[in-house]
Amino acid sequence: MSQQIAITGATGMVGTALTESLVKAGHQVTTMRRGTTQKDGSDLYWDPLNAGICDPAAATGIDAIVHLAGESIAGGRWTAALKERIRSSRIEATRNLVGSLSKLKTPPTTLVCASAIGYYGDRGADELTEESPRGEGFLADVCNDWEAEAAVAEELGIRVVTVRIGVVLSPKGGALSKMLTPFRLGAGGNVGNGNQYWSWIGLHDLVRILVEAVTNSDINGVINAVSPNPMTNRDFTKVLGKVLKRPTIFPLPAFVAKVVLGEMADALLLSSSRVIPQTLARTGFRFDHAELESCLRHELQLPG
Repeated sequence: MSQQIAITGATGMVGTALTESLVKAGHQVTTMRRGTTQKDGSDLYWDPLNAGICDPAAATGIDAIVHLAGESIAGGRWTAALKERIRSSRIEATRNLVGSLSKLKTPPTTLVCASAIGYYGDRGADELTEESPRGEGFLADVCNDWEAEAAVAEELGIRVVTVRIGVVLSPKGGALSKMLTPFRLGAGGNVGNGNQYWSWIGLHDLVRILVEAVTNSDINGVINAVSPNPMTNRDFTKVLGKVLKRPTIFPLPAFVAKVVLGEMADALLLSSSRVIPQTLARTGFRFDHAELESCLRHELQLPG
């Protein structure tokens, strides 16, 4: 059945791919754009750090909202100012969005809110499921508070799905896009000792998971949006080198990463999170690219 779906962060890498997929499936998509007042047109305007949806009447008929917007966590060294923008763009924005939903005469039936596997922190080789406790650190704190704000929508009778997203693989953005140039030049290698687990997901399968979260009313609560096959950084590096047909003999020492990137290096490159998509397995969801080599070849459009 066709739905009217509004998306925050619709012009980003994930939002653009999700919009294309939903439209192709016959759904109507409304882009939620930043603004302090509702303007004419088919878009829905919202003010993330103040009022949420600017004109609740303009949201009439929205069946579901997918909330993807947020300051990039990989946009630079984590200064105090950037960390505050990361927090407010997720926690305050989600609080304001949910608050504005309470003003709707007929609120949407579903809220799908992005989160991240940063919730689990640095956990070594321990297998982590949706039932695992939160970890420690800045990202774990942000994700915990972010998810709590989204969960408030349940009090409005809205089905809330929180999607903890892993390392998204796509040449269009994110970690893989930054890795491609050095690896293609033969300058790629392990980060640190290479023993840390990276829990990854191809953009193609991430979009399929988000669509499932929107359209499957039996899903609620937390979903780990990761492949069922997390890999150590060392193994990830070997597979990427194989796919690109390049050597991977130039490691990035941990101390260099810390000097260049500061706290962000520990949280994004050196921490270890071996995350398993237990909820998706229970629903019977089937990944199109559960193996890393298949995923990379698909995303990079390389022959198998």
